[in-house]
Amino acid sequence: MQTSNYLPQDSFLDSLLKSQATRLGPVFADPERYRLQLIYTRIDRDGHNYPHCTDFSYNLDKNTYFYPASTIKLAATALALEKLNDLSIRGLDRHTPMITGSMPGATPAVLTDASSPSGFPSIGNYIKKILIVSDNDAFNRLYEFIGQEAFNKSLWAKGYPWAQIRHRLGVTGISPEKNRYTNPITFRRGRKVIYQQPGLYSSLTFSPRYDLVGKAYYNEQNELVETPMDASEKNRICLADLHGILKSIIFPDLVTKSQRFRLNDDDYGFLYHCMSAQPEESEQPTFDSAAFHHNYVKFLLFGAEKNNNISGNVRSFNKPGWAYGTLTDVAYIADFAHQIEFMLSTTVYVNDNTGILSDENYQFKQIGEPFMQALGELIYNYERQRPRIYRPDLSLFKIDYSNKIF
Repeated sequence: MQTSNYLPQDSFLDSLLKSQATRLGPVFADPERYRLQLIYTRIDRDGHNYPHCTDFSYNLDKNTYFYPASTIKLAATALALEKLNDLSIRGLDRHTPMITGSMPGATPAVLTDASSPSGFPSIGNYIKKILIVSDNDAFNRLYEFIGQEAFNKSLWAKGYPWAQIRHRLGVTGISPEKNRYTNPITFRRGRKVIYQQPGLYSSLTFSPRYDLVGKAYYNEQNELVETPMDASEKNRICLADLHGILKSIIFPDLVTKSQRFRLNDDDYGFLYHCMSAQPEESEQPTFDSAAFHHNYVKFLLFGAEKNNNISGNVRSFNKPGWAYGTLTDVAYIADFAHQIEFMLSTTVYVNDNTGILSDENYQFKQIGEPFMQALGELIYNYERQRPRIYRPDLSLFKIDYSNKIF
């Protein structure tokens, strides 16, 4: 189990936030109302460029449930690559065409993918879609490849025992029992079958929960139910674990071997490219710039604003999520021009008007995104002026984005 040095309330971070309280707006003015939690990791390099991290937290509470939405997709990308490495089958890699069979009542078969360089689905193309535009179907296909049982057991073994990844994303009408089943999958090159995985069933026993969200909600029949939504069978992971997963991907040498994803240098480079790329910097797949604009999934510092004028020398290696009124972003931010780096993760609940879930009347744009931009700017500006003994060599994270097929 990963140890944590997060304090219940860190005086340094508390003072830093209070110094810019006005800029942080209503969220920081009433952090309990907006269920604000955040973690800031200060990174100092030594003379050998080895990172030493100091973690600061604000309102961090693993017992306060928030719906993690798409943030769990980062773990899925790493676990899918890890499984490919564990299988160690000649000809099986992230580019190998992956054919998924159908599961009635859950998800249909996937036989082709026009957005892929090969014209077929693949682990690599699904990861691009997940990390660049947060595609739900792409996550579901990795969930089916990994399997619900392996997904959870792998996270538990890596030191995240509170995690419960129990269902696919973006599809309705699938019961908790049905989400235990995953589709059959075949990897093939031409007519040659490289690897076949039968449909799987998860027999896991999850620890009981009693998680409630909102004041009322619309059910799948679009009927208003005037009680809080029972989220006890929905996905769960705390912010500290999301931050820890990101840290283990960005700085694998900082965690023990048992906590580390079993990835190689090429895997890490691929993840860094996908995590930091803008939608227009991908050619296959190509994303519609009207729907997936510049900074589409970049909330912290960038504010998800299409015309944000932050220099291209600043990159966010991140994975956000937004649903049921909760907005979360987990990011490693690097400025290659000024040689600064830091990690920042936060979650806020912005369902201010009615407290009703699934009415899509959330304040992501009005409150959540402006707060995340202001928070990112606050930490970034602090990092710009903070003295360092050694400037970091960030060449490992410097990506050639002119290579749009990666």
